[in-house]
Amino acid sequence: MRRAQPSFGDGLIAEEVSDLREGWMEPADRVLADEQIVAAVYEALARRHPKSRSRGRLGAPAEMVLRLLILKHIRNWSYGVLEREVRANLVYRDFTRVGAGKMPDAKTMGRWGLAVGPEVVKQIHQRLVKLVQANGLAAGRRMRVDTTVVETNVHYPTDSSLLGDGVRVLIRTMKRIGKIAGETGAKLRDRSRSVKLRVLDIARAARSRTKQSREKLNQSYGKLLNATSRVVGQAKRFSKEVAKGTKRARNGLQQLVLEGLRQELDAMVSLVKQVMKQTRARIFRGDTHAEGKILSLFEPSTEIIRKGKAGKPNEFGKMVKLQEAEDQIVIDYEVYDRRPSDSDLLIAAIEIHRAMLGRPPYMVAADAAFYSAKNEAAANDQGVKRVCIPNRSTKSPERKREQRKRWFRNGQKWRTGCEGRISVVKRRHGLDRCRYKGDAGMKRWVGLGVIADNVVNLGRTMEKQSVQ
Repeated sequence: MRRAQPSFGDGLIAEEVSDLREGWMEPADRVLADEQIVAAVYEALARRHPKSRSRGRLGAPAEMVLRLLILKHIRNWSYGVLEREVRANLVYRDFTRVGAGKMPDAKTMGRWGLAVGPEVVKQIHQRLVKLVQANGLAAGRRMRVDTTVVETNVHYPTDSSLLGDGVRVLIRTMKRIGKIAGETGAKLRDRSRSVKLRVLDIARAARSRTKQSREKLNQSYGKLLNATSRVVGQAKRFSKEVAKGTKRARNGLQQLVLEGLRQELDAMVSLVKQVMKQTRARIFRGDTHAEGKILSLFEPSTEIIRKGKAGKPNEFGKMVKLQEAEDQIVIDYEVYDRRPSDSDLLIAAIEIHRAMLGRPPYMVAADAAFYSAKNEAAANDQGVKRVCIPNRSTKSPERKREQRKRWFRNGQKWRTGCEGRISVVKRRHGLDRCRYKGDAGMKRWVGLGVIADNVVNLGRTMEKQSVQ
């Protein structure tokens, strides 16, 4: 969990940088030393292999792994930048417990990040909230909640670009199979150049709105779909030949690689077929709501979400809920598999607030998307005294008078801090776009970003309290 004994160099570094730390680091250092938080990371690292605890050389201390991952998200660095900055900075070496030791490389830290999965990240966050409450920073009298979109790391999705991506990946995978299996079985015909030319034709034709351009667009899409269909057919033949043994490797290790490539081929073929289906539906039948629509071949769960922003009407990613108490502490976050209605989230958020902080909030503040008469009544039944959620469409004079009262206006002023918190976690901690892969990667990215924000905020608040 920790280094058994600090080295002489560790002591020199700690003494040298004691007055160079940022203000939030000292309180955050004490909180991150919590036994339960470090133990959660230790258990996650030990689960990487059944014999991890008893065989092989000693791994990196769990405390160091935890602090490196959190520092990465505090600064919104890549693993490569994290490696370089910690190597060159004595303050970071001291804070992350690397000390005078060798700094781990970026690939190693990436593997640690995968080992510390979303469930462990959630566990760390919940323990951190308990520590925040124990230090008197989140009494739980007030609660505000809002939703935002964290984009997946995809390009703007168009049917032609998705088809081009699919062809490129299928041909690349079949070439790798050919290098391992040799010339036996079906021969690969590389159609990547003709597909690329069709994609460029479509891009040029799409810029014009004339009838002639529209006909040319349809013709180009027909040629692109035909070429893609032929590549998919080739991929199916390659997959069958690998399964039957027609294409085989020279040794067992290479055969395992070949089987892995066959599985990749099968997974990509099913995704490309779905893209072909939705392309035909949109281009030739005018149906823009095809069932099971895919927006990215590499992040298939990406959703298109409209939040009413003038500058960005369509966002491609996942809906995320951020829920705060006092002192800018995010007490809960959630990444939703499918976008829910905001009004369906309020009562569950109040229940989570009660479970985390041991009491219902005196005041709940949210924007108009969370309002419903049913929600307001249920919140009052939960023990909430002041439900500060506006009803924009009301025609009731009594309701309008209620929303003009001072407590309601003050509650809505405090609610706007949600917008600021979302802006900070996106700008400072990188929650505008997720750089990790898959649904688990999205949950890790959001969770570590929220933990990083809480660590900085609790550190700054505890620093102010110590000064006073």
